Parts: sequence; structure tokens; C-alpha cells
Amino acid sequence: QAQLLESGGGLVQAGGSLRLSCAASGRAFRVYTMAWFRQAPGKEREFVASISWSGDSTYYEDSVKGRFTISRDYAKNTVYLLMNSLKPEDTAVYYCAADPKQGRIATMTTRTDFGSWGQGTQVTVSS
Repeated sequence: QAQLLESGGGLVQAGGSLRLSCAASGRAFRVYTMAWFRQAPGKEREFVASISWSGDSTYYEDSVKGRFTISRDYAKNTVYLLMNSLKPEDTAVYYCAADPKQGRIATMTTRTDFGSWGQGTQVTVSS
């Protein structure tokens, strides 16, 4: 199990950008599938984006496709989520997730697919 720490959340106006970071402990990060989820008040935690262990594949939820970019830096054991063109409906607590499975990332889109979770970072987009 990895220890994950998110940062980079905050308040931004619609149309603005934020970059979230997820720092992972240990050396197992290099072979973990990584993902971002989000949860708005009164809603279920939903998938946002994921990146394969090798970094060669990414997968996005339809509403963020073309606006968000997930990436990873192996030297820093860190996953990023660059969020551009933010909308009020993007407001949520964003969670980093990790799992040692190395299968097709498109099949890993639910909470139970990931064994490690961070505490979350709040993103608020004002109109």
C-alpha cells in the first residue's frame, strides 16, 4: 500500500487553471497505476483520469477530456493533474489513487479498483 499526499487545490475563477500534485511514498510508485477521482457534496466519488504504470497510456472521463492532463514524474514519485478551462461543475474534493495492477487502465474506473488513497484536496471554481 502506498501513502499518497495531494496538494495544489484552491479557489479559482471559471476558465482558470490549477495543477494538482500527488506525492507517493516508497519506490513501488514506478509500477503503480495512478488515478485521480473527485467527489462533490452529495455525490459519489467519480473517476477523473488515470495513467498507466509505464506512463504510456492515459484515460479520461468524458467531461474533462481535452481540458485536464494527467502525467507522472518517476524521479519525484509524483503524479500531476493539470486542469485547464475550469468550470464551476469541476468543484469537488480531488483524490489521488494508486494500485499495483498493471492491466488495461480503462477497466480501472471505480473506487474499488484502487487500494491506496490520499486525503484529498479541495478545488473550488467560482463563476
